[in-house]
Amino acid sequence: MLSKRLTTTDTLSLGFMLFAFFLGAGNIIFPPMAGMSAGENLMPAMLGFLVTAVGLPLLGLIAVAKAGGGIPVITRLLPAWVGTAVAVAIFIVIGPAFAAPRTGLVAYEIGLLPFLSEGTALTQLGFTFLFFVLAVALALRPGKLMDTVGKMLTPALILLLAVLAISVLVAPQDPIGAATGAWQDTPFTNGFLEGYMTMDALGALMFGTLMVDILRRKGVTDAASQAGYLMKAGVIAATGLAVVYVSLFYLGATSSVLAAGSENGGAVLSAYVMQVFGTPGLFILSAVVTLACLTTAVGLISACSEYFNELLPKISYRNWVLINASACAVVANVGLAQLITISIPVLFIVYPVAMALIIYAFAGRQISQKKTVLGAMIAIAFFTGLLSGLKVAGVAEPLVNAFSFLPLFDKHLAWLPLTLLVAIAGMAYKRSERQIVAEPVQG
Repeated sequence: MLSKRLTTTDTLSLGFMLFAFFLGAGNIIFPPMAGMSAGENLMPAMLGFLVTAVGLPLLGLIAVAKAGGGIPVITRLLPAWVGTAVAVAIFIVIGPAFAAPRTGLVAYEIGLLPFLSEGTALTQLGFTFLFFVLAVALALRPGKLMDTVGKMLTPALILLLAVLAISVLVAPQDPIGAATGAWQDTPFTNGFLEGYMTMDALGALMFGTLMVDILRRKGVTDAASQAGYLMKAGVIAATGLAVVYVSLFYLGATSSVLAAGSENGGAVLSAYVMQVFGTPGLFILSAVVTLACLTTAVGLISACSEYFNELLPKISYRNWVLINASACAVVANVGLAQLITISIPVLFIVYPVAMALIIYAFAGRQISQKKTVLGAMIAIAFFTGLLSGLKVAGVAEPLVNAFSFLPLFDKHLAWLPLTLLVAIAGMAYKRSERQIVAEPVQG
């Protein structure tokens, strides 16, 4: 059976679908705060952020298409528990531990807090409880309601962000201020690491599998065509994300006085919208962002519950939904700033492993000793990521400092040259074998 060709409309639809998948809470709250902190170093900070928040998710999508599947397929040569451990870690991070609870907190910070004279732990508890009760109801019976909300929400959110982007360029509120903290000396690296916080590269390994399944159902059966269409859709989604990030970075950089003292990007964004568009604009922002966060929460809770139901089928999907949503509601009440602080060391551990899988997916065909090389790449990525996580958390400093000789260790990027070195060595070993076969036997 020949692989079907998609129309331009189908390809555009695929791209917009990906954009909607990626555009969640983290995409909206991190760029404004980073832009305000980077100040005069806006450009290098923004470029670093775009590498990890746009470039790596795009590579992740293409890697899944090239491999013909997600983490289980990429790690199929290793013991089954390795792929399971990596997948479980990523699902926990993007599910009940960080990303899903963050949706409730961002909805609270932007959807309710600006209208309160003063937020309290009780108002946060009440809001997040109701938020995740509604998320449970939708995750258990998504039906037409989620389809309708999704179709209405994505255009509304795109329109709102487009209006924001234009207003920021036309009427910036403050001059760009001075860079603060670590953004003064290493803005590119800080932006690169800040991009981890969107968690989109982790999500790409999951979304990529979903998109490959969608392409198969549309009749696109061969891997090369799937990779091609997924690349086109990824470029569309990446372009949209890049426009959103650039405008929100600039919004933060030009709100240095207006939003001074803000603890997070949600507060920066709310302050800007209130200043420029007044209370009506704030109501629109709160409604659209709250709905965006709700649909993201439903998607994450559903995806995690489906995965864990497949892994442990004795617990029903319904019960997994209740377990995940309850965990989200509990975690959400540590507060947005605190949750972000806690998540950083964990992301520094998990991200390098995900990146190692993406690198291997691209290089795998050129590697002869695939099992050994992939195992080494994952082990090195995990170890160097663990060192970075411990360093950020301020734990086991004597042990961590003993490895300060590693390249890019001080930038929390020691995983990058080491995993690349292993992959290149694996490819070089294959070339050496070919040379040996090709050489004539000396008599």
